[in-house]
Amino acid sequence: MRKPRPLAELLRPDPMLRTVCFVLALAVGGISVSWAQTAPAEQSPEVRADALLARMTVREKVGQLHQRFLNFGKAPTDEGLAAGDYGSFLYARDVAAMNRLQQIAVEKSRLHIPLIFALDVINGYRTTFPAPIGLAASWDMALIEEARRIAAREARAAGITWTFAPMVDIARDPRWGRIVEGAGEDPFLGSRIAVAQVRGFQGAYPGAPDRILATAKHFAAYGAAIGGRDYEESAVPESDLWNIYFPPFRAAIDAGVVSVMSAYQDLNDVPATGNRWLMHDVLRDAFGFKGFVVSDAYAVGSLVDHGFARDQKDATWRAFSAGVNIDMDASFYLEELPGMVEQGRITVAQLDAMVRPFLIAKFQLGLFEKPYVDEAAAVSILTDPSHREAARIAAERSAVLLKNANGLLPLDAKKLKSVAVIGPVADNVYDPLGPWTTTADLKETVTVLAGIRTYLPKSVKVEYARGAQIARKFASEFDQFYDIPPEKPWTAADITKAIRDAVAVAKRSDVAILVLGEAFNMSGESASRAMLTLPGNQERLLEAVIATGKPVVVVLINGRPLDVRLADAQAGAILEAWYPGMHAGTAIARLLFGDVTPGGKLPFTWPRHAGQIPIHYNHNLTMRSDAAGRRTWDEESVPQYPFGYGLSYASFAYSNLRVVTPSAALGEAIEVAVDVENVSDRAGDEVAQLYIHQRAGSASRPVRELKGFERIALAPHARTTVKFTVPAQDLRYWSGAQKAFVQEAEAFDVWVGTDSRAELHGEFAVHP
Repeated sequence: MRKPRPLAELLRPDPMLRTVCFVLALAVGGISVSWAQTAPAEQSPEVRADALLARMTVREKVGQLHQRFLNFGKAPTDEGLAAGDYGSFLYARDVAAMNRLQQIAVEKSRLHIPLIFALDVINGYRTTFPAPIGLAASWDMALIEEARRIAAREARAAGITWTFAPMVDIARDPRWGRIVEGAGEDPFLGSRIAVAQVRGFQGAYPGAPDRILATAKHFAAYGAAIGGRDYEESAVPESDLWNIYFPPFRAAIDAGVVSVMSAYQDLNDVPATGNRWLMHDVLRDAFGFKGFVVSDAYAVGSLVDHGFARDQKDATWRAFSAGVNIDMDASFYLEELPGMVEQGRITVAQLDAMVRPFLIAKFQLGLFEKPYVDEAAAVSILTDPSHREAARIAAERSAVLLKNANGLLPLDAKKLKSVAVIGPVADNVYDPLGPWTTTADLKETVTVLAGIRTYLPKSVKVEYARGAQIARKFASEFDQFYDIPPEKPWTAADITKAIRDAVAVAKRSDVAILVLGEAFNMSGESASRAMLTLPGNQERLLEAVIATGKPVVVVLINGRPLDVRLADAQAGAILEAWYPGMHAGTAIARLLFGDVTPGGKLPFTWPRHAGQIPIHYNHNLTMRSDAAGRRTWDEESVPQYPFGYGLSYASFAYSNLRVVTPSAALGEAIEVAVDVENVSDRAGDEVAQLYIHQRAGSASRPVRELKGFERIALAPHARTTVKFTVPAQDLRYWSGAQKAFVQEAEAFDVWVGTDSRAELHGEFAVHP
C-alpha cells in the first residue's frame, strides 16, 4: 500500500472517464441513471434485490460474496469485473481508479451491478480525529457521533461506501494492540459508544445522504486473546460472553448496523469465522441481525491454518455454513461455491439468502442510480474547515489529566521565558495520528512541538530535543502502508549524547514538557506487547530530566495504558493525550496553557505494570473482599488509576444523593438524582458516573457495574442536579446458574461520583 497521497493526486481524474462521469452526474439536473432496473427505483430495496436475484446466475451470485484488496499486487482483471466476479473491494483510495473499475462493472457486466468500495475508516478519512480509545475517553456521545458523521461524509465523497468500523470489542488486557481501536473494558460504556458510532457512520437509516455502511467487529471476544497476543485463542466463560463481550454488538445491531465482521481467533476452541453458534444462534437468532457478515482478511482461508478445516473446500463449507456472507480476499468462495451448488451440497435458496442482504445494501446506498464518485464535490467536502475544527475539539475533550501536583497545570504563558519540548514523539507527523491513517494529509498534521511553538509568543524561547529513539523489536507488516525510511539504531554513545542534550535544554528552560509514549505503529493490529514499559530509553530520559529539578510535565501519546510509575511519583503533571489526531499540537497546547480544561475520563482500569494484568473494576467479590488491595504480598494489588478516573483544573463536589425509587417491582425503572457543584473559580467539565451492585442472586455479581453517566459543563461555583434512570433491562444479567437472562428481586447498592471509586452511597430494592 502506498503512502497517504496529496489531495490533488488523490482526486486526479482519468481523462477517459471525464465524459462518463459527466453523464452520470446529471443528477444536478434532476436526472439519474440506473444500470440494473430489474424493478422500479421507487420500490423497496428488498423488492429490487429479489427481482435482481431472480435474474442472476450462480456465478454472478457468488461474485457478490467475493471481496478483494486493491493492493498487494492483486489488481482485478477487467474480464473478471465484466463477468461479475467481484462484489466489493477494500483499500480503494484512488478515485480515478475506482471510477474505472466501476465503469467496467456497471457498463460491461451482464446485469450492471455496481461495486462497493470499502476502507478501514478508523480515525477519520482526510480529517484525522483521536483514535477510538481517545474518543471513548471523552465520554461524550454527541462528540463521538459527530466525529463519525464527518468521517462518513468525507469517505463517501471519495467513493467509500462501507467502513470496517466501529470495533466494539471489549478489551481487558492492555497488552493487546487493538485496545486502541475500541472503547475499553466496560460493556455499558462500550454499548453506548457503539450506538453513537453506528449512528454517526450510517445516519438515521442505511443509505442516508453522505453516510456509509458501518461494521461492528470483531464477532466475538477477539479482545479476550490469551496474554493479550493478537490472533491468539480466546477462552471465555459463557457468562462473560453474554454479560461482557456480547452487549456492544447487540447495541450496534439494535442501532441498525448493516454489517458485522467475524473475528480471527478460536473462541473456546472453535474459530469465530467457522462458528455457527456465534453467527446463527447468537447473532441472527438471539440478536435478530438481518444484515450480512464479512470475514476479516483471509479469515476463511485461515480456518485451514487453525487446523479446523481440512482444505480450501472444507474451509469454504464451514465458513458459509456458519453464516459468513462475504469472503474477504481469500477467494475461496469464488473458487469453491459454484461447484458446491452444482453438486447440491449448497442449495440455490441458501446461496440467495447469503447474497440478498448485500444486494439490499447496494440498493439502499443508491449505487444503482449513482455509481460514480463526483470528484468536484469531493474537493470541497475533503477541505471543509469545519471538519478540522471538530477534530481539534475532539482532541481537547478526549484528553485525560492523570496528575497535577500543586496545580502545575495550566502553565502561565505570561510568566515563561523559555520552554523545553523533549521526546521522541514530539515532532513526528505520523505519531499523533496513530494506526490506520492511510488517507490523512500529513501537511496538515500539527505536532506537539509545532503546536506549542505556534501557541506561545515569539518572546518565549522554545527549544527541542529528541532525547530518545523508539522502535519496535519486530517490524510491523503494516509499515508498508507508510513512506517512512528506516532509521539506523542508535548506539550506546548516541543514547548518552541524546539524553545529555535533552538535559541541557531542560536546564536552560523554565519548564520541561516531555512528550513520551508509543510511535504510531506500536498500537493497533499486530501490535501487541509483552510489557507496558515506555519503549526505548524513554524511562532513562525521564529520570535524567526530572533530576534537573525543573518543573516537568509529561504528555503521553499512545494507544494503551503504560507503566508510568516513575512519572506519577516524580513528574509534576501527566496529561494523557492518546493518539490525538491531526490537530494534536494545537489541542495539547490549549490544554497545557489553560485555554481548555481537561475533562476526559479513563475508559479502562490503568494497571501499574503488566504483572497486574488482567485488572478491571467490575470484578466479582471474593471470600476475602476485605483484603482486595492485598492480593499480592510484594505490592498493593490496586491499579495506578481506576476506571472512570480523570482530573480537572476545576474541582467538583457531589452531594444530596437521592434514590427516588427506593423500591421497584420487577420490570420497573430506578430513578436516582445527585447534586454536582463546581467548587472552584474555574469552569470545567465533569462526568458524573453511577454504579450499582446486586447484593445476592443466582450467580455472583460484580462488585460494581457502571449503569449511567453524563458529561456536564459547570461554570465556577455553579451547581446542577444530574438525574439518572436505570431501566429494568440494565438490572438484568445472564446467569450461569439459570442459563438465561434474569432480573431478580434483590437488594442493590448504588454509588454516584467522579470515578469507579465513588463513595456517595444509596440503596434500593427490587421486589416481585
